[in-house]
Amino acid sequence: IIFAVAALTDTLDGMIARKYNLITDFGKFMDPLADKVLVCSGLICFVELRQLSSVIVLIVIAREFIISGIRLVASDNGVVIAAAMSGKLKTVVQMVTVILLILNLPKLSLVTNIFIILMLFLTIFSLCEYIIKNKNVIMSSK
Repeated sequence: IIFAVAALTDTLDGMIARKYNLITDFGKFMDPLADKVLVCSGLICFVELRQLSSVIVLIVIAREFIISGIRLVASDNGVVIAAAMSGKLKTVVQMVTVILLILNLPKLSLVTNIFIILMLFLTIFSLCEYIIKNKNVIMSSK
């Protein structure tokens, strides 16, 4: 329940910020960071419970570190990288996946497995998209 409430408040926070034009550079940086902490901590728990492969979680965590590194380099160059749609979709799918894993319902095991695969695909896809879109920021750091 706590995870679901945290995920819901994150969604509402974003909707309110956009509706009332309260989007800030701080929010563009901190909101994805909070999402990473929420999702990754949940996923790590499922590795410990042996409900999720550590390889999948390592891919997710590696992606988050890489994107954070790109954002840090961009920030040093005065550029703020907002979350791309693929990254937002990835986060939603990750949160739904964690909720499905928490529920651990046998009737939903196929759906849960589909979401795990979708989460992995979107994690890799969004990483590639961020790298391609921001290659100029990455190259300027060398």
